[in-house]
Amino acid sequence: MKLIPLITAILVTGFLYFLVFEREELMAFAQSTTSDTAQDGDADVAQDGDQDETAIRVFAVKSQARMIDSAVILRGQTEAARSVEVRAQTSGQVTSEPLRKGNYVTADQLLCQIDVGTREASLAEANARLAEARARVPEAQARLDEAMARLDEAKINDNAASKLSQGGFASETRVASAQASVRAAEAAVASAKSGLESTGAGIQSAEAAIASVQKDIDRLQITAPFEGLLETDTAELGSLMQPGALCATVLQLDPIKLVGFVPETDVDRVEIGALAGARLAGGQDVQGRVTFLSRSADQTTRTFRVEIQVPNADLKIRDGQTAEIIVAADGASAHLLPQSALTLNDDGDLGVRTVDTNNQAQFAKLTLLRDTAEGVWVAGLPETANVITVGQEYVIDGVSVLPTYEETKQ
Repeated sequence: MKLIPLITAILVTGFLYFLVFEREELMAFAQSTTSDTAQDGDADVAQDGDQDETAIRVFAVKSQARMIDSAVILRGQTEAARSVEVRAQTSGQVTSEPLRKGNYVTADQLLCQIDVGTREASLAEANARLAEARARVPEAQARLDEAMARLDEAKINDNAASKLSQGGFASETRVASAQASVRAAEAAVASAKSGLESTGAGIQSAEAAIASVQKDIDRLQITAPFEGLLETDTAELGSLMQPGALCATVLQLDPIKLVGFVPETDVDRVEIGALAGARLAGGQDVQGRVTFLSRSADQTTRTFRVEIQVPNADLKIRDGQTAEIIVAADGASAHLLPQSALTLNDDGDLGVRTVDTNNQAQFAKLTLLRDTAEGVWVAGLPETANVITVGQEYVIDGVSVLPTYEETKQ
């Protein structure tokens, strides 16, 4: 028989005996031992001076505020200053050789030439109608002059017949006939004036027809609206163009735009004219200035469009390249703290726990400025602050703490 199990059995049996039959003596012995230990602990606390026995031990850092460049960092892309799809405004067959994509074109350079067709004949017809309408003007004017003369004659005869009728030398029939002649002459004058006005309307109609045909002829030559690069080939020789058909796409890449979207929390830090830089996906660094800041937020993302104009004389920057944009903003006083020091209060506000002059924990609400590999830059603290880095989750405002300060890298 082994010795160790036997000894264990004897000890367990003895413990159970004292626990069951000698319970009062065992409890008295335990209480006397506890009181002796408590007296020893009180003596140790008394030796610590006026240190609060309820204080919670925490780790903290003495943080000093520093000025940092609070640039606004965005992600965006390049965008052509202008991009236009040049389309036909009339119909016809293309008679010009196509220009291939990638070619550089100047303003007003011919891109597509459309066959003139019967438009020159229509223009000649419109000119002939204009000449005919102008030739009718003297005839219409002569008729008006004749009608005016006959009206004067009719008025004279009517006046004479009225006077003779008053002296009894003319009958009422003669007077009525003279008055009828006056009315007929007035009608002839009105008709002559209408004919003259109709001739003028004919002239205007012929001139409008000439302008319409001439405008259609001018649209036969489709030119570049500005200098830039062809993104597509121009329309092929012999192809049929209809109104709205694509002739070519022209891009203007100098200067080029950098487009990003700034969140509403940072929009007030961006100003028109502010210096900005960007690094493209290919590693190229560029600089420019902010030329546009949207006044209306995107309804989905609640962000504001920012445009930065960048020179691109060598045309190396292409439309649609990804870019990391940095917009310069005013410097700010901030503290560099470890991310683990951040906490939330009961209202859900982001901040840290600090140690005040009475060694009590206090919550300080913060504004997060920038996230780096060394920590986070925050604003909202005084120039010097004792920030709890370990133990902040176990204290609330007003709780006494025993801080152990760590060294900080400045």
